[in-house]
Amino acid sequence: MLTDKQIDQASKLLVEHWERGRRMARLPEAIRPRTRAEGYAIQARIERHSAKPVFGWKIAATSKAGQAHIGVDGPMAGRLLAERVLPDGGSTPLGANHMRVAEVEFAFRMGRDLAPRPAPYSTDEVLAAVDTLHPAIEIPDSRYDDFVTVGAPHLIADNACAHLVVVGAAAKSDWRKLDLAAHKGRGANEGKFEREGSGANVLGDPRVALAWLANELRGLGLTLARGQIVITGTCVKPMEVEAGDHIVADLGSLGGLSIRFT
Repeated sequence: MLTDKQIDQASKLLVEHWERGRRMARLPEAIRPRTRAEGYAIQARIERHSAKPVFGWKIAATSKAGQAHIGVDGPMAGRLLAERVLPDGGSTPLGANHMRVAEVEFAFRMGRDLAPRPAPYSTDEVLAAVDTLHPAIEIPDSRYDDFVTVGAPHLIADNACAHLVVVGAAAKSDWRKLDLAAHKGRGANEGKFEREGSGANVLGDPRVALAWLANELRGLGLTLARGQIVITGTCVKPMEVEAGDHIVADLGSLGGLSIRFT
């Protein structure tokens, strides 16, 4: 088991690479996570480097395409930091981003806390705690040279490849009456290509993915808190991006949003 000091060293090293746009092969042997639990312990220290409360959570690898993209066989949770949230219609430098993709996602804003408890939360319980549904674009990144081969504990420690996120306005339609598994999502890299997917690509249903996240946090002794946003994973195959590209996401009646890379 990693000691508290080793966990802190690993987190500081990853944050330093994140802030400087640098990469490493993997964490040094002495501070390397061997389990998901150790990965989450390292990830948790990221909060110490943010001046604001955690904005929300991301779920990585909820689709087969997403899992293939980072070389894992199941989902992982990561923290969204307030400093890394971009405005809809804004722009951001692509810079040293290593993954170089954008993802179209469903995002849920919580209306009340879901605190840790012994019994798992049902999907219906989790949905009852949701306030609003939003379209979102995630711009992930990794601090590893070869993020496909390092494995889940390393990726969890690296905040499940969290980087930047854009969250659109709350859906005006009554999303609770929709079949979100069948709901279509579209993404376009304007002038280059368009892609389409559906909520079924997100663990079979974005609502199921949200419940997974609530229970993953429950198992870690963490609260999914009122006001936090959860992005549930890409419903469209990750879209390759380059500097100068304009990405537009469209969730139909649930709204859309965009981001430009400079």
